[in-house]
Amino acid sequence: MTIPGSVVPLLIFSLTMVSGSAQKISKPQTTRVMTGSAAKGAASAGMQVAPDLDQRLARFRRVRMPFQSAGLNAREQKLVNKLVDASRYLEEIFWRQIDPEALTLYQSLAGSKSPRDQKLRRYLWINASRFDLLDQNKPFVGTASMPPGRGFYPQGLTREQIEQYVKDHPEKKAEIYSPTTLVRWHGDQLEGLPYHIAYRSFLEPAARDLREAATLSADPAFANFLRLRADALLSDDYLKSDLAWLDLKDPKFDIIFAPYETYEDGLLGVKASYSAAVLIRNPQESQKLALFQKYVADIQDTLPLAPEDRPSKRGLETPMEVMDAPYRAGDLRHGYQAVADNLPNDPRVHEQKGSKKIFFKNFMNARVNFVILPVAKRMLRPEQAAKVSGEGYLLATILHEMAHGLGPAFARAAAGKTDIREAIGPVFGGLEEAKADVVGMFGLKWLVDHDVLPKEKLEEYYASYVGGIFRTVRFGAAEAHSQAELMEFNYLSERGAIQRESSGRYSIDYARMPQALADLAKELLEIEATGDRERAESWFKKYAVMTPELQSSLKSAANTPVDIDPVFSFPERVR
Repeated sequence: MTIPGSVVPLLIFSLTMVSGSAQKISKPQTTRVMTGSAAKGAASAGMQVAPDLDQRLARFRRVRMPFQSAGLNAREQKLVNKLVDASRYLEEIFWRQIDPEALTLYQSLAGSKSPRDQKLRRYLWINASRFDLLDQNKPFVGTASMPPGRGFYPQGLTREQIEQYVKDHPEKKAEIYSPTTLVRWHGDQLEGLPYHIAYRSFLEPAARDLREAATLSADPAFANFLRLRADALLSDDYLKSDLAWLDLKDPKFDIIFAPYETYEDGLLGVKASYSAAVLIRNPQESQKLALFQKYVADIQDTLPLAPEDRPSKRGLETPMEVMDAPYRAGDLRHGYQAVADNLPNDPRVHEQKGSKKIFFKNFMNARVNFVILPVAKRMLRPEQAAKVSGEGYLLATILHEMAHGLGPAFARAAAGKTDIREAIGPVFGGLEEAKADVVGMFGLKWLVDHDVLPKEKLEEYYASYVGGIFRTVRFGAAEAHSQAELMEFNYLSERGAIQRESSGRYSIDYARMPQALADLAKELLEIEATGDRERAESWFKKYAVMTPELQSSLKSAANTPVDIDPVFSFPERVR
């Protein structure tokens, strides 16, 4: 790392051949350097900082997400505050997982009155790192490249080295590939350090807050879940609490509170980062989702995939909740602002129970109003842009989240069932997001064909889906959702379902969309079912690219924000 004044280990790894045996990984040697004016105690004046911070910040629209406490009694308000307190501890872990040096820099700028320092500090907060999500994760401060393994692995360690090490030490595979361990050196050996040990100083007070919140809950099932989740934080065994989470029936309050998503692990694609969301149910909107729950098993049964690769969903739980999120932390707070989630990700839970779909109403409204509709007006032919709607985008999102739980639960492998995430590796995030998009639209067409949704609105649904693509591809090829939708855009363009006009705008061939989406769904489902990493990487290498034509057209939306930057009623801080 070359930010002046930072004390950073320079890790040098070597592989040596041992005669008659496999490669051996040598323990890294560590040196420490301090350079530049920051070594003399200066602030950002001595750092290499992107000169266009104003333009970068303008790509994120600040949107207030107030805590609507009206209608909540004093005990309920205290419950929400306690859940927020607990969530802050996961925020502190997240920074240490993603970019510990960014946390040090962020804290060092806290007292500065310099406008430049304050802008840098805010952009550090948006990304929770020194690397710009909207610029292929290139550094916007300093010159060090982003380590693909973030803080989950020793710097400099490669995927090939890990795979060779595990081949030589198969007994270490479970701990090294576990989603809840940090890979570290112990002497000249690699080991998996459990999260609950590495982050104990944060997890113990978080667990205490969850237990105190349980005493404030009037819902015995939710209180039980909070206690189980507190236990899980201190053992890394989330199965029991995940099953209890899916058993909650129309909870007034809920939380996402675990290391779930693996988007940040660019090395093996298996390490989970912590996230938290405090949720308050919107009962009227939640009731509308009951319509879709009835058809999950039917859509699974009709997927273009061999029957043995699409296990029945009949009898499994598919709870769907529309929630307002007055506070989020960790990977739900920084970078890409999710408007929905399908959790948990554990395939054992999917097999035994199912999964929960959560829709963040306040975030969905902000995305549609400030990003989706304005971008669509600039990218699509006017009469098609007029068809893009909040309702159409919501339906595409509902089906997207349903589709996360559809398709194969495990990959087929010579050794038997294999976790798809492990089999596919780092490209899994983009693959799974694309599968959810495309299978979701396949399912939406099924609902239209079976008169569950009105046929006359199908063009509105397709226009809203494509409008959403133009929103997401602006994140570039370094972000999983954007990788997915770049791939979808290029494939659909190749098939003629999306066409670029001489004006630079795009048009949709509605007649070609259904078959193109069905064919793409089949491809993506088969990749997951077979766990074919090479096939997945080749597919995304071919299609997940920003073409010059698309890049040129996107300039028309340059003044439209790429995403929102939520502003909560609760103070946000990280220590």
